[in-house]
Amino acid sequence: MFLGIDYNTWWFLVFGAIITGYAILDGFDLGAGALHLFLKKENSRRIAMNAIGPVWDGNEVWLVIGGGALFAGFPVAYAAVFSAFYLPAFIFLIGLIWRAVAIEFRSKEPGLKWRFTWDFIYSFACIVVTFSLGLMLGNVALGLPLNEKQEFTGNMLTFFNPFSILVAITTLALFVMHGAIFLAMKTENRLYTKLTILAKNFTIFFIISFGLTTLYTLLYVPHMSDRIRSNPAYFIFPMIMFLAIANIPRQLKKAKYRYAFISSSVTIACLLIAVAIEVFPNLLYASNNPAYSITINNAASSPKTMGILLMIALIGTPLVLIYTGFVFWTFKGKVKLDETSY
Repeated sequence: MFLGIDYNTWWFLVFGAIITGYAILDGFDLGAGALHLFLKKENSRRIAMNAIGPVWDGNEVWLVIGGGALFAGFPVAYAAVFSAFYLPAFIFLIGLIWRAVAIEFRSKEPGLKWRFTWDFIYSFACIVVTFSLGLMLGNVALGLPLNEKQEFTGNMLTFFNPFSILVAITTLALFVMHGAIFLAMKTENRLYTKLTILAKNFTIFFIISFGLTTLYTLLYVPHMSDRIRSNPAYFIFPMIMFLAIANIPRQLKKAKYRYAFISSSVTIACLLIAVAIEVFPNLLYASNNPAYSITINNAASSPKTMGILLMIALIGTPLVLIYTGFVFWTFKGKVKLDETSY
């Protein structure tokens, strides 16, 4: 126990915080890549790519930490989750690899065909990665069929259910909106003007997608709101989320993109908090038989291990936050192209 909370719950919170940090940080990277082909001019695409150039690989560190946190704290869940999500996780990793390759290779040759090919790969990879993330999140929320040995018993088509597809589309819409707002903060002149239009359009896309997903959830996935309905104190998170969503178009209209970016970040955080509240204490819910679910109790490492891990997290997390803040502070301001640019 630490501060009256058991170690397993603490590590669930740590893992959730890491995943939230990754979604906010790499979310705008992926969103910027997903809308890359909407930028027609070579100079515009170079500026957009250089806007994320100093931070995209650092943002992926949060994903590595998240995988390590799951493996160290909940090894049973790590094995089951990556076995169950083998296909979407494999596609996700391939997408990350091709995104990195496209960013690094694009500027190696001046030819238009060469650059357009890598532009397409870059944008497509970002869309695939984002869609895969949404698909996995949707299936975690909905649950998957597991047997008594906590092994996945479905097939590849199990992942492509209406709810998870809606969550994936909403995730894509959210990240593209998040990325467009970030790029608007980092650009100027004609590109800035174009991105302000894209940010507004993608905000509409997100609001529509979010509305449809919320309606479907209330109608067909009622267990995803049980805990919030039973405990009014949790209503604070959906309320903050809706206020943040409403604030995005308001700040875009005022051209206050920093505040719009903060609101989109809060939206991502509150969405993931709402999912965490509803799935807790499950790490992977067994949709066929709740008794087979993988929870923070039956999947956790030993109490001694969890205690040591928590101490490491208390030391390491501030260091990662300081590093992340330092990078963003160092590369703040509008993007300027030079001979070292992509």
